[in-house]
Amino acid sequence: MPAPNQTITPLEHLSGTVERVTFHSTETGFAVLRVKVKGWREPVTLIGTTPQVNAGEWLDADGRWFTDPTHGRQFKAENVRLTHPDSLEGIEKYLGSGLIKNIGPVYAKKLVAKFGKDVFDIIENFSARLEEVEGVGPQRRHAIKEAWQQQRVIREIMAFLFSHGVTTSRAFRIYKAYGQQSIERIRKNPYILARDIWGIGFKTADEIAAKMGVAKDSPLRARAGVEYTLQELIGDGHCAFPCDALAIEAARILDVDLKVVDAAIADEVKAGVLVQERDAEGRELIYLATLHFAECALAASLARLLHGPHPCPIEQLEKAIEWVEGQAKLELAPAQREAIRTALRSKVMVITGGPGVGKTTLVHSILRIYRIKKMRVVLCAPTGRAAKRMSEVTGVEAKTIHRLLEYDPAKGGFKRDQQRPLEGDVFVVDEASMVDLQLAYQLIRAIPSRAALIIVGDVDQLPSVGPGSVLADLIASGVIPVVRLTEVFRQAAESAIITNAHRINQGMMPEFPEKKEDGEAAPAKPSDFYFVEADEPEQAAERLVKLIRDNIPRRFGFKPLDDIQLLTPMQRGGLGARALNANLQAALNPNGEAIERFGWSFRVGDKVMQIVNDYDKDIFNGDIGRIRAIDREEHEVRVVFDEHDVIYNFEELDELLPAYATTIHKSQGSEYPCVVVVMHTSHFVLLQRNLLYTAITRGRKLVVLVGSKKAIGMAIHRTDVKQRITTLAARLRQAI
Repeated sequence: MPAPNQTITPLEHLSGTVERVTFHSTETGFAVLRVKVKGWREPVTLIGTTPQVNAGEWLDADGRWFTDPTHGRQFKAENVRLTHPDSLEGIEKYLGSGLIKNIGPVYAKKLVAKFGKDVFDIIENFSARLEEVEGVGPQRRHAIKEAWQQQRVIREIMAFLFSHGVTTSRAFRIYKAYGQQSIERIRKNPYILARDIWGIGFKTADEIAAKMGVAKDSPLRARAGVEYTLQELIGDGHCAFPCDALAIEAARILDVDLKVVDAAIADEVKAGVLVQERDAEGRELIYLATLHFAECALAASLARLLHGPHPCPIEQLEKAIEWVEGQAKLELAPAQREAIRTALRSKVMVITGGPGVGKTTLVHSILRIYRIKKMRVVLCAPTGRAAKRMSEVTGVEAKTIHRLLEYDPAKGGFKRDQQRPLEGDVFVVDEASMVDLQLAYQLIRAIPSRAALIIVGDVDQLPSVGPGSVLADLIASGVIPVVRLTEVFRQAAESAIITNAHRINQGMMPEFPEKKEDGEAAPAKPSDFYFVEADEPEQAAERLVKLIRDNIPRRFGFKPLDDIQLLTPMQRGGLGARALNANLQAALNPNGEAIERFGWSFRVGDKVMQIVNDYDKDIFNGDIGRIRAIDREEHEVRVVFDEHDVIYNFEELDELLPAYATTIHKSQGSEYPCVVVVMHTSHFVLLQRNLLYTAITRGRKLVVLVGSKKAIGMAIHRTDVKQRITTLAARLRQAI
């Protein structure tokens, strides 16, 4: 309300051609535009909100003039309307702005010269005529037509989302999922967005539903809210959750009566979306149907593998062990010898232990015996880096689990399953602590019944990012043979990384090199483990940049981008991955062509990480690559990963994050020549012993801790990790 006697300046109208898009946020729609207005010598600066805007478009706006102290006179628009330009100059600028894939400034000029103001109608209705333009053949013509139609629908989706007050940045993904029926399907059930579209959550879908008149206590909203609540709990690693606790949490989130949620749970169970089951402890648990099926099927598949004769029965075990020692020119430890006996007798077994205890030597020895017996050995790991390391150590090709199972984009699933099993006699899965319930199910069901299975991993590391505690559950079940290696070998014990990892795992502070009076480290011989104190977050952030850019490369010869990885417990905060990535990008890769998307500046030369599994691109969560090229005309970014190049549409860049710094969780399964680990009290919420232990064991040649000893102590002494709710161990005991 205006103050008494205060007059409100009436809205003024402004029209013109968008000369330049100075700034536009797809998240909020906020835009700063330079508009060419008739009668004005210079373009006018306009600020306002619009879901999408491109240079060359005709703009109509209502608003008021004001004078900014820094930028001068500007037009603040209360509403903005954009239409296709009608001048030849505007049409050329519009088509050449990068809006339409396969049309850059060169082809925009050619098209306008040929068709004039009819060019939009030609593209829309008579696209075959585009081939009359030099350089446009059937392939480019089809691509232009498809991109034009795609943009039209995406703009409609953006306008729809924008009118309902929500972000428009995921419009491209909505179009990819639903195509021409996008708006119709959203209107029918807005909550499908939370289920189907990466990056759109329940809260966004709920905002749209509310604007569309969906009642707060409607069954549609309650059912979607229950599923969302359970998905959030699954995000914490649970495979199921107690029914009463789930209902209370869902009612709190939805702000509705508990009876509404109870009815929604019952409806979801009846529909088969959820499964309700009482566990061995008498708890009434609620599962997502997919996870309940995966857990039951995984237990059944392991029971199937355990039964039947071993594929390579060896009667003279001791002779086999003596032979492998002779071949490898080493003497196995008693625990390793016992592990080989277990492996050669068991269809399924688990090998666990920390760094330096001989897991790799043991696996290599077992494989020597199997290979001399002409057994077909198959090695796999959850990540590309882990698979590559496995290949280097054993001399046998290893694949990621995803590639081993051969994803079929056409069917949306893996080609290898129980009907078309994998080929092999002995299967070895490394870094098993990373394998979640659903991936474990997909893998184990595809292993033929005649084969043997060896599962290798460090159960003391962080559990999988996805739901379940598969490795821990296999060990806890008591029905699968387990070998736990604990003896650190003399050569490994010379590494401070390994000795300190074990000290941390045993609840002791790590040992650091002694210091001279001037504060410089002065060990009797060079160490591979250091601590740099930085109590204040700002001080720590500055030292991290200096260490990675200058000190470590100068003293140890590691390359900042190729060899050094910065690890931190969390994404947010001054010492979180987000802020540290911005700092390191500015320090290590400040120049070059860049594109702004999803709150990040992606620059040629950047180190980036894939953060979702993209089976169509054959690239997976945690894979790290480098940006090699940005093609503005084709709307594409080329990223080179270890094994292949991957092309991303600009609107798919939400699958990538800068990877100069990454969270410790995201580093699982990877090893780096050098890791720098931030441990600060500002991370206190996430500080846990297994978190620090996992971070330390990512470093192969050098580990540098940066932060405070208080934070390190907090992490070491905090072992009260929330127990994940799973029932795999009980199902295994029942099945086997």
